[in-house]
Amino acid sequence: MLSERLKGAIRDSYRQLAAGLPGFVARREQNYLVAEIAKTLSGEYEKSRRILVAEAGTGIGKSLSYAQGAIALARLQQKKLIISTATVALQEQLIHKDLPFFLKHSAVPFSFILVKGRQRYCCEHLLEVAAQGEQEANLEFAFAELSRHKPNDSDRALYQRLWHAYTHGKWDGDRDNWPDTIADPIWERIAADRHTCNRTLTHHQHCPFHRAREKMEQTDVLVVNHALLLSDLTMGGGIILPPPDECFYVLDEAHHLPTVARDHGSASMSVKGSRRWLEKLAQSAGKMGRALPSERLLDAQLKLQDALAALQPDLKALDNWLSQQPFFSESSDYRFSEGKLPDPLPLLAINLKESSKVALRALDRVQGGIAEALRDGDLKRKQAEPLQAEAGFFMQRLENFHQLWELMAREIAEGKTPLARWLSQSDDRQDIMLHASPIEVGYLLEEWLWSKCLGAVLVSATLTALSSFDYFRQQAGLKAHDGTRYLRLRSPFDYNKAELYLPRMRCEPSDPGFTGELIEKLPALLSHQKASLVLFSSYKQMNEVAEGLRSQGLSLLVQGEASRAALLTLHRSRCDGGTPSVILGTGSFAEGLDLPGHYLTNLIITKLPFAVPTSPVEEATAEWIEKRGGNPFLQVTIPEASRKLIQACGRLIRKESDEGRVTILDRRLLTKRYGKGLLDALPPFRRTIE
Repeated sequence: MLSERLKGAIRDSYRQLAAGLPGFVARREQNYLVAEIAKTLSGEYEKSRRILVAEAGTGIGKSLSYAQGAIALARLQQKKLIISTATVALQEQLIHKDLPFFLKHSAVPFSFILVKGRQRYCCEHLLEVAAQGEQEANLEFAFAELSRHKPNDSDRALYQRLWHAYTHGKWDGDRDNWPDTIADPIWERIAADRHTCNRTLTHHQHCPFHRAREKMEQTDVLVVNHALLLSDLTMGGGIILPPPDECFYVLDEAHHLPTVARDHGSASMSVKGSRRWLEKLAQSAGKMGRALPSERLLDAQLKLQDALAALQPDLKALDNWLSQQPFFSESSDYRFSEGKLPDPLPLLAINLKESSKVALRALDRVQGGIAEALRDGDLKRKQAEPLQAEAGFFMQRLENFHQLWELMAREIAEGKTPLARWLSQSDDRQDIMLHASPIEVGYLLEEWLWSKCLGAVLVSATLTALSSFDYFRQQAGLKAHDGTRYLRLRSPFDYNKAELYLPRMRCEPSDPGFTGELIEKLPALLSHQKASLVLFSSYKQMNEVAEGLRSQGLSLLVQGEASRAALLTLHRSRCDGGTPSVILGTGSFAEGLDLPGHYLTNLIITKLPFAVPTSPVEEATAEWIEKRGGNPFLQVTIPEASRKLIQACGRLIRKESDEGRVTILDRRLLTKRYGKGLLDALPPFRRTIE
């Protein structure tokens, strides 16, 4: 049972929110979501598995719901609450609007902060060096490798402005808080990294990231993105963020989580590029060893040199073998079927994995020795800094190198899910990249998060596909009867105000005449409409249609011809001025686009969002499903299309007063057996079908 103190805090916050929110409308769905979040996280349903998967339709108010249901609970139990999102837009909404509003009306006081990765902050010492223009040869070597950009007079002037603002308290070292854009090559020279910007060193203790970390440790609610969360979890948790077993989690936009997890479980490396930087690491290792006083790290230095020496013959053999194979005669990618590597790759992979593991451990010891010598006064700061920069730079490269070969060498038992493994050519065709990625990542999420955290709420407007949680559950590593709770709450909006229109079409999307029919049909569908969005499945077709419509005198805003922000600003300006406006966009405009009221009344979807498995990971997934006797189209393509179609239709109704029309020009919704399931999963618009 929920404690009386917690129930009282939630009730009081609700009353204060209702009084403080203009035009507040009590929603049964929101109240139910708040209660289910609180009950699940408190262990009322299942003490050992406090996980809730909640699909909450537009208008329920997800962020205020989980604020009410989770913040009071976390505060009363003296635990951290981590809110993770997929997009910058939602982060900004939480930090600048929703959480400040809730704090103002909350019965339980709390603090919150936006947590960013280390790379978003400058390193105080590196900024000082850059501003003073010190030309440390070793430091220049590391940065030249990293950015291939040497600072010019303009860059040095910017470093001096940054340093002046930082030392005078006018800038906090956060890249996003500088008023102008800082170009990547300029930022890379001063960005903090986990190897060189070490808190144990006195001259790094007050670097911006460490000050932000101290503030984070004293804050109740941490807002992060999925990428940062997964970065921490892949390192074991508790490295960047607090340990999972000390935290409750809210994972908003949770449908993105499996893809982000897969990216963090993947690795890649180039052959010739790796050979070059490993040679330079060997030179650097000798230099580090000579710089260190006494012989206390002689063993580590020798092991590093031996491991690096062992890597080069295997890489050379790999390079020679790859150059003799016809892998790229038809495409710039080559995927190994079922993830099985041909000889001699399996043996080379094992050797490279083991040698890189030894090298990684030895370099870690050498790096630790440099820090220790600096702390003990055996190395001067001016000597140690460039050595630390080099060691940190190579540690990052070596970690990724080892991860790739660990994945390449991993044995997969018969019947178990294979890895996707493939090759690709560099753009200049002078080098070859090796890639490896898991196909299924659910077990990683179970290992990294679900089995460790105090509790988690996974929430999104689109977690079901074909009216079922099965597809998401499989992606996220959740089992059917593992104690996880599922909740589906429909939007409280009246969808009868909007029409779903399926006009008669001569062609289906696979027919050669479909693009021509779109050019013929769209002018009438756009006529007399003030605010239109037309969604396409490909840039090629969108641009062909745009050309055809413009030849008929239509004024269009086309994705790719200006930035997204610029297009939307112009669109809103036209709508406000009473001028008809038409946006043409692809799939990225089908999610996260917020055009309420008169900014969108006419939504046209030209084609069902079926993804063709073109990436090596998607191809490997389809191959694995087929091998098990399944159907990848039914098991992956259709559910994914259902989710994307719901998201696309969700662009129209953003507020209670919104109305308009959704037109879908793909007759497969009516002519194919899978069409009924896709239609039934859509919001309950009134329907007009020709």
